[in-house]
Amino acid sequence: MPSAQRTVRWITPVVLVVVWLLLGGLLGPYAGKLGEVASNDQASFLPQSAESTRVSDLQKGFAQEKSLPAIVVWTAEDGGKITPQQRTAATRALASLSGDEGITGKVSPALPSRDGQALQGVVQVRSGLGDELPSVVEHISSATDRVEGARAELGGPAASQADLSEAFSGIDSLLLIVALVVVLLILLLVYRSVLLPIVIIVSAVFALSLACAVVYVLAQDDIVRVDGQVQGILSILVIGAATDYALLLSSRFREELAVQGERFAAMRSALRGSFGAITASAATVALGLLALLLSDLTNNRALGPVGAIGIVCSVVSTFTFLPAVLVLVGRAAFWPAKPRASADPDDGEDGATASSTGLWGRVAARVDRSPRRIWAGTLLALLVFAAFSPQLKSDGVPLSEIFVKDVPSVSAQATLSEHFPGGSGNPAVIIADAGSAREVTKAAAGTDGVVTAAPVSESGRPGQGEPLVVDGKVRIDATLEGSADSDDAKRTVERLRSAVHDVPRADALVGGYTAQQSDIQTTAEHDRSLIVPVVLLIILVILAALLRALVIPVLLVATVALNFLATLGVATLVFDNLLGFEGTDASVPLYGFVFLVALGVDYNIFLLTRVREEALKHGTRAGIRRGLTATGGVITSAGVVLAATFAALVVIPLAFLVQIAFIVAFGVLMDTLVVRSLLVPALARDIGPAIWWPGALRRR
Repeated sequence: MPSAQRTVRWITPVVLVVVWLLLGGLLGPYAGKLGEVASNDQASFLPQSAESTRVSDLQKGFAQEKSLPAIVVWTAEDGGKITPQQRTAATRALASLSGDEGITGKVSPALPSRDGQALQGVVQVRSGLGDELPSVVEHISSATDRVEGARAELGGPAASQADLSEAFSGIDSLLLIVALVVVLLILLLVYRSVLLPIVIIVSAVFALSLACAVVYVLAQDDIVRVDGQVQGILSILVIGAATDYALLLSSRFREELAVQGERFAAMRSALRGSFGAITASAATVALGLLALLLSDLTNNRALGPVGAIGIVCSVVSTFTFLPAVLVLVGRAAFWPAKPRASADPDDGEDGATASSTGLWGRVAARVDRSPRRIWAGTLLALLVFAAFSPQLKSDGVPLSEIFVKDVPSVSAQATLSEHFPGGSGNPAVIIADAGSAREVTKAAAGTDGVVTAAPVSESGRPGQGEPLVVDGKVRIDATLEGSADSDDAKRTVERLRSAVHDVPRADALVGGYTAQQSDIQTTAEHDRSLIVPVVLLIILVILAALLRALVIPVLLVATVALNFLATLGVATLVFDNLLGFEGTDASVPLYGFVFLVALGVDYNIFLLTRVREEALKHGTRAGIRRGLTATGGVITSAGVVLAATFAALVVIPLAFLVQIAFIVAFGVLMDTLVVRSLLVPALARDIGPAIWWPGALRRR
């Protein structure tokens, strides 16, 4: 080869590495800055077309300044009655907050509970404080904890929002560190190579830096929306996906390097052999995430484009930075191990020799000998687990279980519920025409499950003065008997809506926390019925185009869907009996489905593309044995890495993310070790060449 050509060949990977190093230094800080454009406002999670969302929009006009209520509750330290002196001191403490930074509107006096054992006061906190909210809440807590002989607790939406902000604080650094350390340890243990794990980790970090920079710019311009959940999932998704793609490419490069010896030729073959599988896998995940744009829930819609951007950046890093580094370092990437071929091309026609060595050679041989027994046994086990999936309760998480550790706002809400009506601090909010205020109030107050109902006055407090009229509308607050997050309260809201909707010419709408949770649940159910078939259709089309067949794509879609149901069944048993969750967030099943089905198909894509490649040379039966032997180790490693990466979400103390972490991590492991390793190859072996129908390969 001429020296000039050799020089150009070496310059290309050097330039790619230098460009990525510069980009990494330039874009790296954006992974930490993403929190600056993240919003954890719970109102932004509401369904876009729901009645409660319309109420939330109309409700803004009834405040001089948009605010969040912080509810202070005092109880006697000795468990006895609250004294008049304590009530006076509590009212004085509340009044001292008026005009303080972050406080808006009039502060209420301290009001006693019916049992005389508690006091309650409301402080309006200015909305939009962002990172300053926790310090304002802390100031309220300090100012009100001065009543001698009484213990003060702070709850309500402002306190819950502050606790949520605290839960997501440092998410960008802590979650990333945990995920990267876990991935690095697994790679070191599995591959027993010094340099390769570091190269793969750097490739994943560069992909994340690029993704965060793109998302940051788009979020700044309000093109995409980011919250703490989306931010955490983006980090995990990119690290997991980029590592999986890097493992597939580096494994194929190691194979080709052992066969061809020359690094550039080996990388060209590795790219040709893995390009289709990686791009099809990435398309499956990205398009599956983009299907979330069909959701009516804002947080679901937010995850779609952000997650898809992360997947695209993972592919870009895998096909540019990683090949360049591997070509430059060559065999040293795998030191002290030596690259070797997974199968000898001179093996017999049936692939017996290649399929008989190593763990995955023995697994492939077992599948080849007893396919029907293997697929029947694994199918039965999955069906048994799937039978428990309908028992998963996904109608929302109680306020007491939003966090997986004790937080002040949850404890305060429990105290409020003990001494005041369950809906205290979280009333149902009714917006109606001012001319029908009296009739609507009467209808609301007469609804079973409603304790009190009164229009909000100029003072900002219900029932104290003339009703405040804004644009011909009045706001009526209805305190519910049941806890705001309970099923009883949701049923009360249904009755309340029916009652006020029947008032002629009132145009009454019911919102508030309980109505929002009910609307979110209804919308989530609708989203699942719409998005699930769309994602399955997307996967089926991609698989049919990639494998040039119909039978095997249908088989793969059916098996990953069964794996998802089996995972939900196991999750039901674990959540109920081990973790003590009373329910899951309404979006958990949909998130679990999109991640688990789209990512689960990845491993089947990696397997079946290799099986098809081998079947073109040796026939379907030998192709299955050779494909399973060649990809078994790398796919299992990729599955373990992805499961461990998602498991890192448990560092964020939110039940939603803990539940997602378990479902995806367990489901990926079961898909990798059972579905991809046993069920799919056994079914394919038993069906035979007909799996490629109607493609020409079925006739070989």
